[in-house]
Amino acid sequence: MPDVRVKICGLTQPADVEAAAKAGAAYAGFVFFPKSPRNVTPEVARALALLAPIGLAKVALVVDASDALLDEITDQVPLDLLQLHGKESPERVAEIRSRYGLPVMKAVGVADEVDLPKLGLYAQVADQLLIDAKPPRTAELPGGNGLSFDWRLVAGKRWAKPWMLAGGLTPENVGTAIAMTGAQQVDVSSGVESAPGVKDAAKIAAFVAAAKSAKPIPKL
Repeated sequence: MPDVRVKICGLTQPADVEAAAKAGAAYAGFVFFPKSPRNVTPEVARALALLAPIGLAKVALVVDASDALLDEITDQVPLDLLQLHGKESPERVAEIRSRYGLPVMKAVGVADEVDLPKLGLYAQVADQLLIDAKPPRTAELPGGNGLSFDWRLVAGKRWAKPWMLAGGLTPENVGTAIAMTGAQQVDVSSGVESAPGVKDAAKIAAFVAAAKSAKPIPKL
């Protein structure tokens, strides 16, 4: 069974990139959303991305971003993947993928069964899916809220594209989440922080170790 691939999202400091790389993460995520405590400017993200060693994929998380913002980000930051974490339509996902020539991962919030058909819809236009806990209606942030959903909803399910599990994951529960869902990729942000937006290198190391030692359910 291949190692579970881990994305550490919301990196803001050089030490964060170093910790993610040292721990063996597969993806480093940079957030471009002013309301987030993890928000970075393209200039800061560029400096951080240039520190990432080969093998650590650089991801830009945006929320209903305009072409102008995406132009600015992609012009300045060497990226491997765009993560769309807003209410982008399938048409907008396809448009962004075509315009920027980068793989696109679409986040889809899940709270119950009625949310699952969206995953099949976005799998037709995105390169990857990120299955996240649907934020409360009053939430300021579309993700990074430290909330999980009922993992049984996606247990054993497969889509046409690779998918990543997110939402409320921590070093303590990621092994259970992987075992229950069969996820081969997981995403964490607030679960490896000592305070909002402040990454903890020890928690990053513990999270990656727990994810890689988990035993996913074998594919049917």
